[in-house]
Amino acid sequence: MNQVVIYTDGACKGNPGPGGWGALLQAGSAKKELFGGELGTTNNRMELMAVIQALAALKRPCDVVLYLDSQYVRKGITEWIHGWKAKGWVTASKEPVKNADLWKQLDALVQGSGHRIDWRWVKGHAGDPGNEHADSLANKGVELALKNG
Repeated sequence: MNQVVIYTDGACKGNPGPGGWGALLQAGSAKKELFGGELGTTNNRMELMAVIQALAALKRPCDVVLYLDSQYVRKGITEWIHGWKAKGWVTASKEPVKNADLWKQLDALVQGSGHRIDWRWVKGHAGDPGNEHADSLANKGVELALKNG
């Protein structure tokens, strides 16, 4: 399987507000940058969208090391999602799961892609070069959303 390193990040100017997502994919010496944005969104939605878009960009099953600074996404996909699915997409407090549409997309990608994913949390805005790059891409996504209105 191809080895791929991915860094993802989301950004939001106001929460909710205009937001962006960014992803840096690296396989050997090849690099790919992805970014996009939306006007009325939240930081958590943009964090999820970054991971969804990065994994969707992979054309075949890969051995992925995925770095993200969102505990919400990392814990959601590795821990909480099992309970949400078992309970019909409601939380322990009987509330609908927020961002269920994106969680379902991410779950389908993770379960159906054949990827082996190592989810690694990295502290945001702490000088990690890959995370800083993903953050700058997410901010480009915000600019794109504002420009395209």
